[in-house]
Amino acid sequence: MQPVVVWFKRDLRVDDHAPLHAAQQEGPVLPLYVVEPGYWANDYTSGRQWQFLKDSIIALDHALSRLGQPLWTAVGDIEAVLTRLHQRFGFQVMHSHQESGPLWTYARDLRVKAWCAQHNVQWIEHRQHGVVRGLSERGRWAAQWDALMSEPLIQAPDALVGVGMPPKPADQVVSQVAIAEEFLTQAQPGGLEEGARVLESFVASRGETYRGGMSSPLTAATVCSRLSTHLSIGTVSLRHAWQLSQSTRAAYIAEGGRSRFVASLKSFGSRLHWHCHFMQKLETEPRLEWEELHRGFIGLRPLTPEAPERLERFSTGTLGWPFVDACLRCLAQTGWINFRMRAMLVAIASYHLWLDWRQTAPVLARWFTDFEAGIHFSQMQMQSGTTGINANRIYAPLKQSLDQDPDGIFIRRWVPELASVPTEWIHTPWRMPSQLQTRVGCVIGVQYPAPIGDPLQLAREARARLKQWIETHDLRPEASRVLKTHGSRLRQQRPRYGKKTENAQMDLDLK
Repeated sequence: MQPVVVWFKRDLRVDDHAPLHAAQQEGPVLPLYVVEPGYWANDYTSGRQWQFLKDSIIALDHALSRLGQPLWTAVGDIEAVLTRLHQRFGFQVMHSHQESGPLWTYARDLRVKAWCAQHNVQWIEHRQHGVVRGLSERGRWAAQWDALMSEPLIQAPDALVGVGMPPKPADQVVSQVAIAEEFLTQAQPGGLEEGARVLESFVASRGETYRGGMSSPLTAATVCSRLSTHLSIGTVSLRHAWQLSQSTRAAYIAEGGRSRFVASLKSFGSRLHWHCHFMQKLETEPRLEWEELHRGFIGLRPLTPEAPERLERFSTGTLGWPFVDACLRCLAQTGWINFRMRAMLVAIASYHLWLDWRQTAPVLARWFTDFEAGIHFSQMQMQSGTTGINANRIYAPLKQSLDQDPDGIFIRRWVPELASVPTEWIHTPWRMPSQLQTRVGCVIGVQYPAPIGDPLQLAREARARLKQWIETHDLRPEASRVLKTHGSRLRQQRPRYGKKTENAQMDLDLK
C-alpha cells in the first residue's frame, strides 16, 4: 500500500494536527521534515532560531517514534527530497498545513505545487491559523477566526502505521546542518513537551498578573505567556492555547473569584486574535515584506549621511540612551523582549533615528527567536507609521525609562557599564557632573557612549518631517484602500488624513 506523506513545516507537534490525522486514516504515514538551506540564507534567519527549531525537530521525532513511526528528516531542496521519496515509494497524496510566510516560502510552495502536478501527487493543505487564503477584505474575518478556534481539538493518534526507519535518525541529520548556533544568555528551549509546559504554567499561575505586568521588561519575562516562539513553529497549537485559556477564564468566572486572572486571560485572548490578524495582512498583501503598505509613504525615509552610524549604534545597543540600550542588548542576548519594548525599539529607529524600516527589519528579525514573518513585517510598518491607518506612535525614551524601570534595575542588568551609577542619574548619565562620572567609573564617551542626540529634539524633527510629508501628498485614497483591505472590523475605523487632518494636524500618540 502506498504511503501518505505528511510534510511538517511550522507545525511540529502531533496533537491538533489535521494533516497527520487525515493521513493516518488513508494509509501508512511517512512523516517528513526538510531543512532547506535556501531558507536559512535569508537575512531574517539566525542561529538562535535554528537552535529552537533543532530542539523541536528532535522532540517531534521522539513523539512520532513513540507512536511507531520516526520522523524522516532530510537536508536540501524540497523538490529533490520529494523526488527521491517518490521514486522509492510512489506516493500519490501529501498532506501539510498552509503556511503564510515570507516571499521565500511562498515561492517554494509554488514550486512544490508544480512538482505535485508534474508527478500526479495530490497535495492537500489544511488550516491551522485564522488566516484565510484568497481574502480580499476583512468582512466576517473575525467570525471565521472564532469558528475555526471553536472546532474540537484533534487528538494525537494512539499509534501510527508507517513506512519504517528513515535512513538516518533525525538527531544525526540536524546535528550535521551547517547553521551556526548561537548560545544565548537565556535561550528558550524548544519542543512540543516544553511548549505544553509553558502553556500550562501560564494558565495555571504565571498569567495572573499578565495584564498589569506585560508592559515592563522587569516583569514581562515571567508573566507573559512566552508562547510566541512555540506558536511560530507550531509546537503548540494556537487553537489549543485559545481553548485552554478561555475555558480556564470561564471556570474562574463561574467560581466568582480571581478577577485579576479573568481580566488577564481576556487580554491574552485578544492577543491570540491579533496573532492571526497581522499574519492575514501578509497573506493578503505579500508586498508589505519589502514595500510600504500605504504606497503614499514610499520614499518617506531616504538614506541620509547619518544613517550608517545610527544603524550601527542601534545594532550594537550603544545609542547612549540607557533604557533603550538595555532593551536592545536584552533582545540581542536572549532572543526575546516584551511587545511594548519591541514597539518602542522600532519606533525609535524609525522616528528618532529616521531609519527606513527595511534597514532595521532584518536586524530585529535575526534577534527574534520567535520570528513570524506576517507579524514581524506588519509590526515593522505599523510602528514606523507606513500603514496609513494606525496612529504614529513616537515613544519618548526617557519617559519609558522612568515608567518601566524607575530604579534602573533593568538598565544595570543589561548595561553593566552603568552598574555603579546612582539611581538619580541612571536614566540620564550624560548629565552627571564630570567628577561623579570619574568617581563611579563611568565617564561618558569612554566607558559608556554619549547620547546619539537629544531625544526631544529628534522627536520634534520627526514630527516636522511627517507633517511636511502629509501636507504635500494626497494620502486619503490609498488609506481608504488599506483600511478596506486590512482594517479590523471589531471596532469602527475611518481613513486617516481626511479633511480635518490632511493639512496641518497629525494623529500622533506620544508614549
